[in-house]
Parts: sequence; structure tokens; C-alpha cells
Amino acid sequence: MGIRVTHEVGEAVVVTAAGGTEILRYVYRPDPDPFESRKPYAHPVRTLGGRTVTGYRPNDHRWHKGLQMTASHLSGQNFWGGNSYVHGRGYLPLPERIGSMRHDGFSAFEVGADRFDCTEDLTWVENGGAEWAREERGLRVHSVDEEAGAWVLDWSIRLTGLREVPLEFGSPTTAGREMAGYTGLQWRGPRDFTGGTVLVPDVGAGAGAEAGELMGVQGPWLSFSAEHDEHDGHSTLVFAHAPENLDGSAVHPSHWFVRSQPIPSVAFSWAFFEEFALPPGESFSYRYRIVVADGVWDRERVEAHLDGLPW
Repeated sequence: MGIRVTHEVGEAVVVTAAGGTEILRYVYRPDPDPFESRKPYAHPVRTLGGRTVTGYRPNDHRWHKGLQMTASHLSGQNFWGGNSYVHGRGYLPLPERIGSMRHDGFSAFEVGADRFDCTEDLTWVENGGAEWAREERGLRVHSVDEEAGAWVLDWSIRLTGLREVPLEFGSPTTAGREMAGYTGLQWRGPRDFTGGTVLVPDVGAGAGAEAGELMGVQGPWLSFSAEHDEHDGHSTLVFAHAPENLDGSAVHPSHWFVRSQPIPSVAFSWAFFEEFALPPGESFSYRYRIVVADGVWDRERVEAHLDGLPW
């Protein structure tokens, strides 16, 4: 099954499946509100059946925008957006701490009959205008499979420190708030995904509070399924790590940040329980995979599909 790619220069890259469904809109123009941390994001993301599986600026967290790369605590700056957590004081509106990510261009942009690959160059800029890091971001759309009702987005990051001192990555948990280790690549689901079902290998969790049992665990993949409003059907997202993220070669071990209540959200958290530092001039890399599927997928179907998708 083929795809069509449209580059709206200065605005976004849009991927459309052969059946006419816009499955991915990657927006890289700056957002208007700096408090929400201006940075690129993917929204809407849709299944091949046309069901939207990302949320955008929900009223509980206006800075949640589909799929986005974030860093909630970075050397005193907040690249996540919104209120900043301060131990002993809670979440505070501190606009002077909000950083941004500047789109500098695409150093690679390749469109094939059934896949799309690009490399985006970005600069992480702290609130005062200093350039703190250079990022090479890879986006790849592939394995569009009408029979399986699924397609795949690979998202990679290579981040290089530009400061003369180390960049220190953390999270609200490392700052003192229990089980709030959000940072890294984050997904916010639409409102109708609230209370969805979360699965990981060999361990399941049902809707609502049970999904909280998986907060902070480690594992190669996690799936999130829910029933849509308006449409008579379900969708499933599978979030998966590349092998090197978990085999000890990554700069820091990852844990899952996952909630289905009161909001649907998943993050590949790279600093859930412990901070880590990136020395000046050095880099770190991670690769992630998101499978976007129509229907409810059980553990066996998730694992079979992932096994058929080599890295």
C-alpha cells in the first residue's frame, strides 16, 4: 500500500495513505504561545481507518500536543511546557524557565512508493536565547499494511550538548514528586482514550487505576487500546524501544510513564527516577517505534507484528 507526502513549506509535512486518509501531520512551525514550549509535534495522527489517535491542547494541559519530544527538567529549564515543578512548592507558572526547539531545516528528505524518511535539524534554545543542544531527529513512515490495518512511525533522536557545562536531564520525580517521571518522547491521546487498556509483555492492566500499576516499569513495548466516541470501533497504539535503548548501551535506562486516568498519556521516559548528565560536546541517541492500528490488539498480536518489523 503506497503513501503520498506533501511538504507545506514552513508549516508541516503531511503523509497520506493510498486510500486517501491523512495518517500523519508533522508540524514544525513555531507555536504562538511560548509558555507551551514552542517545538515541533505530530498531530493529528490517524489510523488507516481514519480514526484520530492523538490529542491537541486539551483543556487540562494545553501544552500536550500529539506526539512530541520533550525534556521536562533540563538544567533548570522546562522544554515540556506549562507549569514547572518545584519541590516543596508544587507546579508553578514560571515562564522564564520555558525553553523552545527551533526547526533549522531538513538535511534529508526522501519519499518512496511505500515509505518516507527525513532528518530534521533542530536547536534546543533556553529561555534567554542561548543555544544549549543540537538535535538530529529522524522520522520514518513505513510498513503501511491495509490487511493488518496498521502502519508504523519510527522516531529517533541524536542530541549533542552545546553548553560549556554538562546538560542535566531529570523529571518531576527526580525533583521530588513521586511517580511523575515524564520526559522524553511523549504521546497524548484524545479524550475518548481516557480509561483505555494498557498491556506490556506478560503483564496486563485494565482500564483506569490498574494502568497505574505499570507506571515506572521497564520493558521493550507497551500498548494502549481504547474505544472511540462517534465511531463504532477501537484503535491500538504500540510504543516500542529499539533494542539498543534497553541493552545497556543507551546513555540512561528508560522507564514507562503511562496513565489512562484521568488523562491518556505515554512517554518513553529517559530520566524517570534518576538524573543523568550530558558532557559538553558529547551526544546521546535513542530510537523509538509507534505502531498505529485499527481495532483491539492483544498481547500475542502485538508481539507477532513487532517480530515482523525488523529494525
